Amino acid sequence: MEFGKIDRSLLDKVNFHLPEDGIFTQAIKPASEQPKLYLGGAKWGRKEWVGLIYPAKTKESDFLEHYIRNFNGIELNTTHYQVYPAATIQKWAEKAAGTDFRFCPKFPQSISHYSDLSSQKAALDTDRFFNSIIHFGKHLGPLFLQLSERYGPAKKHALFAYLKSLPRDLDITLEIRHHDWFLEPHRSELFTLLHELAIGAVITDVAGRRDCAHMEVTSPVTFIRFVGNGLHPTDYLRIDEWVERIHQWLKKDLKAIHFYMHQPDEFYTPQLTDYLVKQLNKTCGLQLKSPNLIETTGSLFD
Repeated sequence: MEFGKIDRSLLDKVNFHLPEDGIFTQAIKPASEQPKLYLGGAKWGRKEWVGLIYPAKTKESDFLEHYIRNFNGIELNTTHYQVYPAATIQKWAEKAAGTDFRFCPKFPQSISHYSDLSSQKAALDTDRFFNSIIHFGKHLGPLFLQLSERYGPAKKHALFAYLKSLPRDLDITLEIRHHDWFLEPHRSELFTLLHELAIGAVITDVAGRRDCAHMEVTSPVTFIRFVGNGLHPTDYLRIDEWVERIHQWLKKDLKAIHFYMHQPDEFYTPQLTDYLVKQLNKTCGLQLKSPNLIETTGSLFD
């Protein structure tokens, strides 16, 4: 992910500490039942994972099957670039049969990046997208609408109308990137609407844009995007802090927490996820399954 990327030499100077919980997060009542936790990456088609978590000589056609054996969720970026036919979606869903795996499809870029959300084409593309991804059935996780860095509060009326038009029977999350969304009064206005609509505010933890780690949980399903830096020592310190925060959130009345890992070199995604799982199990008393690392390597910074 290029968004928020900074030079590696500057990483030790970044204040990676997570802010305190936002007002909507603080207001969530204690849970009667622990929310589910879904972990994974953004793609299953990683050839560099052959010999790491995919067995040697694994065919690309079998990558998804092995991905599902190692993770229980995926931030599905491939739907950002095209709307897939129902048969393809059903084929992917069948790979997850008998598991609690979740696919979290990203809205097509024709909607999120090449429209202001107010056009008839955006509405038609949205319908096509929904008619496609609904075929994931019980394996459908939260949908992920990512706005470009150029989409700011000047377009809020189009955004708010679009969000209000979305179906309430789907879990939907929104990632904002324009700096002004994080300034008042825009921040409060947007997060209040998201809370009213039960739409999640995506929390993006990336080195160069600390404002995107806003810590507002506005719906029962929260979505976290963690962008590491090649197993730099700060990656582990940041994960430790996230584990403590998730430990607190697991006590709240939420339905699910989705946490998806990104790395500049995705070879390291399974390794940092393995560390995350072990720390969650230790701190939170969970029994999450770690990625099955066939072979491990050290940090880029060793």
